[in-house]
Amino acid sequence: MPLDPDLAAWLRLSLTPGLGGAALRRLLTALGDPARVLAASRSALAQHVGDAAAAAIQRGGATEDVAAAGRWLEDPGNRVLTLADLLYPSRLLQIADPPPLLYVKGRAELLSRPSLAIVGSRNATAQGMANAEAFARTLSDAGLTIVSGLALGADTAAHRGGMAGASSSVAVLGTGADIIYPARNRALAHELAEHGALVTEFALGSRALAGNFPRRNRLISGLALGCLVVEAAADSGSLITARLAAEQGREVFAIPGSIHSPLAKGTHALIKQGAKLVENARDILEELQMPVPPASASAAPAAAPADARARDLLAALGDDACDRDAIAARCRLQPAEVAALLTQLELDGLVAVLPGGLIQRVRR
Repeated sequence: MPLDPDLAAWLRLSLTPGLGGAALRRLLTALGDPARVLAASRSALAQHVGDAAAAAIQRGGATEDVAAAGRWLEDPGNRVLTLADLLYPSRLLQIADPPPLLYVKGRAELLSRPSLAIVGSRNATAQGMANAEAFARTLSDAGLTIVSGLALGADTAAHRGGMAGASSSVAVLGTGADIIYPARNRALAHELAEHGALVTEFALGSRALAGNFPRRNRLISGLALGCLVVEAAADSGSLITARLAAEQGREVFAIPGSIHSPLAKGTHALIKQGAKLVENARDILEELQMPVPPASASAAPAAAPADARARDLLAALGDDACDRDAIAARCRLQPAEVAALLTQLELDGLVAVLPGGLIQRVRR
């Protein structure tokens, strides 16, 4: 099927080497739609973007890339949204630098629905993963589409929780829509393309360059009403997303953690800076003035081990991570007994081993 001429003009401009989003928006503001921009003289273009960019526009050179986009669009699940498209998400129009084009694979309508960004550490703890998935599922069932970045760790858990709920999930990519990064999340990306959506501003074929991800982060926060940080070290990239959310006028939420955990340093810093401390999904829904669903009367109680010694060990472990020697001293057990009990509890998903060998209880 031939590519729509208007969309072809948008693609040709957006794929012009050296013409960034800000320059393209200036041209559209001054000259009108892309067809008028492409028909303008070099001197008229140069008044707004300089002579080098004007010359690049008139040279063209994006023919093969435009044709590749046309072939990609032959898949009925793929589409390109422009600033002039009715489906272009209105919340992105509120940010300082909305991308002129969005490549979308999956349910494009999700981009305009009420949503919440959930981000966190790529090296999230078992508790952090459980929190991300549980919050995402509850909030999805409450009417919020979950937006995240397809990274390993907390992002992965958030996407899974969002898809398990009623409002699904959107992944914002730092690559072209035809490249999945990280490769370990390829299966998750396919699930999102079928049941949720993948979206990116980067042209097809764009690889995972370091500079792409801060740009991606502004879209994660920009699409959403607020941003929840689950776990984050002091230098975590998740804090960039939270800062961008605050700059965009979005709400920022953070889940507190143990004062001894390196992955709580970033969330605690956000709380000190004014982020709302949240302990459950209700805190977020109330802040966003959304209906709070009634608590489920049929919620299953937390699993408990059958072995009395294992139950005692869990009680002694408490909420802070500690080492095996401390556990043995608290429970008055031999190290071998502690090791055997911890192995069973880890298999049951009730404890997790943290970096450095510390043990943490996992609450779901």
